[in-house]
Amino acid sequence: MALDSLDLYVVVVLAVAVAAYYLKDQFFAKSETSGFLSNDAASGGINSRNIVEVLAKNNKNALLLFGSQTGTAEDYCNKMSRELSSRFGLKTMVADFADYDWDKFEEINEETLVFFLMATYGEGEPTDNAIDFIEYLDNEADSLSRVRFTVFGLGNSTYEFYNAIGRKVDQKLEEKGAERFAEYGEGDDGKGSLDEDFLTWKDGVFDSLRNNLNLDEKELKYEPSVKLTERDDLSIDNESVSLGEPNKKHIAGSVELTKGPFDHTHPYIATITHSKELFKSKDRSCVHVEFDLGESNLKYSTGDHLAVWPQNCNENIEQFLKAFDLTSKRDTVYDLKALDSTFQLPFATPITYEATVRHHLEISGAISRQFFLSIAAFAPDEETKAKVTSLANDKTKFAEAVTHQKYNIADALLKISNGKPWRNVPFEFLIENVQHLTPRYYSISSSSLCEKTKIDITAVVESEVESDGRVITGVVTNLLKNIELQQNKSSAKPLVSYDLDGPRNKFSKFKLPVHVRRSTFKLPTSTKTPIILVGPGTGVAPLRGFIRERVQQAKNGMNVGPSLLFYGCRNENEDYLYRDEWPEYAKTLGSNFEISCAFSRQDPNKKVYVQHKILEQAHKINKLLQDEGAIIYVCGDAAHMARDVQASFAKIIAEERGVALEKANELIRSLKVQNRYQEDVW
Repeated sequence: MALDSLDLYVVVVLAVAVAAYYLKDQFFAKSETSGFLSNDAASGGINSRNIVEVLAKNNKNALLLFGSQTGTAEDYCNKMSRELSSRFGLKTMVADFADYDWDKFEEINEETLVFFLMATYGEGEPTDNAIDFIEYLDNEADSLSRVRFTVFGLGNSTYEFYNAIGRKVDQKLEEKGAERFAEYGEGDDGKGSLDEDFLTWKDGVFDSLRNNLNLDEKELKYEPSVKLTERDDLSIDNESVSLGEPNKKHIAGSVELTKGPFDHTHPYIATITHSKELFKSKDRSCVHVEFDLGESNLKYSTGDHLAVWPQNCNENIEQFLKAFDLTSKRDTVYDLKALDSTFQLPFATPITYEATVRHHLEISGAISRQFFLSIAAFAPDEETKAKVTSLANDKTKFAEAVTHQKYNIADALLKISNGKPWRNVPFEFLIENVQHLTPRYYSISSSSLCEKTKIDITAVVESEVESDGRVITGVVTNLLKNIELQQNKSSAKPLVSYDLDGPRNKFSKFKLPVHVRRSTFKLPTSTKTPIILVGPGTGVAPLRGFIRERVQQAKNGMNVGPSLLFYGCRNENEDYLYRDEWPEYAKTLGSNFEISCAFSRQDPNKKVYVQHKILEQAHKINKLLQDEGAIIYVCGDAAHMARDVQASFAKIIAEERGVALEKANELIRSLKVQNRYQEDVW
């Protein structure tokens, strides 16, 4: 029977659809691969998002995956990868969850060992880069019987859901039939023991490799993953040389830099239009900083975080260059080449030594014993080597001599060597073993409803002077203070100074690279819902944004519910943040806004904290929670404040409702699950 024209049309359409389905991988692989390879850090040899395919093509038998928000898990992965390769001859590959798809993961070679290093972010949430993998485990993974694994969780015991993601991954893998080749381990940043916890877990893993998997072990020896070549043909005046620009796009200057997406690989260089000092104190400082987004398509929502890309201060850079005898090489240009096709270069090259130290290495942070163990081989003399090795092998001595003294890398090494420079240390070693600078995150203190093209942040400047004259400073907060002093033409001198012009003057006129990180710390959908806000110190930052949002909602004619704010600081006349603003908000919100302040050092005979003020309004708080569906928001210190505040709310529920304290704590946990008790704590 002949086909009429309509039948023929239908057949053709169906044929095309079937063909497109079966050939889709060929058509779309190019665009996916192209997007991946455009990443500045990507190296040759990785051109697929299929993790199993990449492992097979590169003949790898050990995969180290990191779920990292601040770079610590990634740093641990890289260090462990080098040890596994050097000690046990494993062919290792470090991978970011975000760089791969996971639908083929169950097909992994059974001989491959998989190491998961999983940080928990916020209240039991996965890090941004691990979200898709966690969803895969929850919803798509079937049998993972071919997977041999071990897990280390990075967490903070001051949080309610301590190490939730590490524990979840370990449990889920077991449920799906995966085989654990070494015991689960976890580290506690809340107790300051994260490095030691990691070393303990790593030792257990190595024991398992020796005793259970019968792997032969060799003496640890540094084997670089990169080759450094100095470029005599290039100088800092060459346009292709990185002087610390965030990525290659900012070096080339040939692409549109005001259009996103903006993220941890690609920031927007935003102008600081206004900054001011908020404290009235000789000894302490807190800066309010306003970033202009007007020329970009960067957006945020009230409650999000702003990531500020850091740089090291001039003083620490000079000390670091001195420690490794690099001062004369500061402007020398070098190239890096990956010696492993799966190794991703950490920053754009060619680049100068100084630009690397200033913009890419975490030179002012705490030191781990593992770093000392690794660098001992390059000591300037046998006496120094013996000292470093002794400290590295004794965690008590190390804590007393290094950690408690708050030494950074350069200060510690020069102290131990009696001032002798460590000129034998390969710069490749420093690139691979010094943790890399990562963005610092600040709660946004403005409202996207009334400040669509402006982001405010509020930051206490971290700084102290040790008895020996060493200055210990926060990286970004002192950079912001340096900008604030210059912008306002202050005669005051900062404790440390920065290159405010940036590479090729890209940061001149008060600019910094930034991006926005989405947060779950959000106002209720209904403007009528009452909110109870608790934010001492700079914890008030996002709460200021919430109140500004409600003020704008009221001005727009919306029905706005009650907002009860508990704020705390030391002294009403010294560090009361945004003191002049709260009465202005009250003029608009009327009886629907109330602020209750606790001043902990105003009365020398009595310390008053926010939890005390909360208890004073027990009846009102219980009514808001029980009868009106109020939502609680707590922002600030996780170690003490957040726990004390939670205990106060539990006490109110127990006493006002006549239930046992244990039952009240269960109700608090239930509120958290319902998202009616939200925390943004650190």
